[in-house]
Amino acid sequence: MDIILGIESSCDDTSAAVIRDGYLLSNVLASQDVHKAYGGVIPELASRAHQLNIVPVVSQAIDRAGIKASDITAIAFTRGPGLLGSLLVGTSFAKGLSIALDRPLVEVNHLQGHVLANFIKQYDRENVHPSFPYLCLLVSGGNSQIVRVNSPLDFEILGQTIDDAVGEAFDKCSKMMGLGYPGGPVVDRLAKEGDPYRFHFAKPHVPGLDYSFSGIKTSLLYFVRDQMALDPEFMEKNKADICAGFQRTLIEILMDKLVKAAKQTGIREITIGGGVSANSGLRAAVTEEGRKRGWKTYLPEFKFTTDNAAMIAIAGYFHYLNGERTSLDVAPVSRIADFHGQTGNSSHPAPVMPA
Repeated sequence: MDIILGIESSCDDTSAAVIRDGYLLSNVLASQDVHKAYGGVIPELASRAHQLNIVPVVSQAIDRAGIKASDITAIAFTRGPGLLGSLLVGTSFAKGLSIALDRPLVEVNHLQGHVLANFIKQYDRENVHPSFPYLCLLVSGGNSQIVRVNSPLDFEILGQTIDDAVGEAFDKCSKMMGLGYPGGPVVDRLAKEGDPYRFHFAKPHVPGLDYSFSGIKTSLLYFVRDQMALDPEFMEKNKADICAGFQRTLIEILMDKLVKAAKQTGIREITIGGGVSANSGLRAAVTEEGRKRGWKTYLPEFKFTTDNAAMIAIAGYFHYLNGERTSLDVAPVSRIADFHGQTGNSSHPAPVMPA
């Protein structure tokens, strides 16, 4: 029986989870609301909050799992990518606990956790998982990638953003319109109330399976600027339709390349992962496309779309079973150059620095 404690601290959420033989026993998360006032994550505030949260979060995860600390088989932790100060808190705590319990460490790539989130088993669920190989559309604040997953430890990136990530585009849209941070959930909510075909925004022409989202942000900026020059109340009057059109365009960009990747590879097992995988429009689009094309689609539960330790624990579980161990002299890294082909972009948008 293998019991894995997972620790996640890559950005502004402190999380700990316990998994036993692949089954989730607990998943505790402490969020940081302080960043909303700044319109983005401030690294120094994030790392300080992690220091306050890490002990009670890990303690609660162990208690809720109904185990003792001495029952833990191994400790999985996020080494990167992410904010260095935040990662340092989780890594340091994992090292200290490893020494105290005399248990091995297993480092996890944060992005790999998102890709493998569909393998988290729960006692009260049917637990249907994708078969290998499958394609994962990995979409977050810092990443937009199509990943071919050949096994839990064998990944190949087929396409990725050449500039900005889709999650950043959502956040910039929200900030431009004064809707608050994080922007994705706000834009998604307003999009449900608007007409997605009333306004149209520019789509990039990028060859292959790569993405680009810088142009659509510029398209939105110029559109709103020009319309407000004619009517200063334009954005307030039409914010639901603007959000609906902007979100529709982003989803169409994502889905066009995902469909192309499925055709090229012949793979019909499709998953999504990352924070943007919580977007209702994207989830509906993947489901509908799968119905039309005969895909088997797998959508992660909402609680596993955002940063959480359950996904770190399940990824760590696979690494542990593969015999992988991490030495105590390991250091966290904001970028990772080894994701079995991973380029190592941060999984989070650029931090906001205080003035």
